Amino acid sequence: MRLRMEERSLDVAPVPAEGKTILRLEGVNKWYHRGTLRNTHVLRDINLDVTRGEVLVVIGPSGSGKSTLLRCINFVAPPETGTVVFLGRKWTKDNVPINPIERLRYERELNVLRTRIGMVFQHFNLFPHMTALQNVTLGLTRVLKVPGKQARDRAMAELERVGLGTKAKSYPSQLSGGQKQRVAIARALAMKPQLMLFDEVTSALDPELIGGILEEMKKLAVDGMTMIVVTHEMGFAREVGDRLIFMDEGVIVEEGVARDVIAGPKNDRTRAFLRAIL
Repeated sequence: MRLRMEERSLDVAPVPAEGKTILRLEGVNKWYHRGTLRNTHVLRDINLDVTRGEVLVVIGPSGSGKSTLLRCINFVAPPETGTVVFLGRKWTKDNVPINPIERLRYERELNVLRTRIGMVFQHFNLFPHMTALQNVTLGLTRVLKVPGKQARDRAMAELERVGLGTKAKSYPSQLSGGQKQRVAIARALAMKPQLMLFDEVTSALDPELIGGILEEMKKLAVDGMTMIVVTHEMGFAREVGDRLIFMDEGVIVEEGVARDVIAGPKNDRTRAFLRAIL
């Protein structure tokens, strides 16, 4: 598979989004496959705009397509049909080029896309044989080709930003769940992304650790980071979210101002879901 872009040239320097829209999904569909058969229609004709500096909260039951939505945005799982427009460039699914030079170009374009879209998962995905500092530095040196000392300084600054400057030399086995998640956030931020995706980042944490991670995310929102947050933390959604979408069976069922949807959902399915978790 490869991506067909509106522009073929893509450097590492950030590109301003056209107008206020940083991300647009147009008619995005995604299926799970078994062999050559399409078994489950996970996302159904998703159309969505995200503006620069916005915090978009995504809620819904398990299996509704929330995580798949994030993976389609950064092309970890490219949509079968539809278009992702990010920073003014269009990305669609196409055939993988056979020509080795074109294939290398495709891989480079895909890597640069992902540097501009940071993603933090519910499981930390840290390298166990690397220290916190090394985990944060790795993407800078391998992907962005930042020189060693500059990369370490940048990584250290991000660890200090999330309150883990004193844990730079610690290995993941020496960190709590909340600290591991902070390292994962620092690793994503070190790449200087234009958009941050958070996929249930507190679901694997003990209750007493959740508040600290949510506080870090609130700081990012205050700093103007554009964020899409999949969560069941309705207090965070109400306080920090600008807009909220409720998904069910691969469809955006309801959308609106986060506080308004939580306080008075108009759709029966949204109402039932919120009643069950609040």
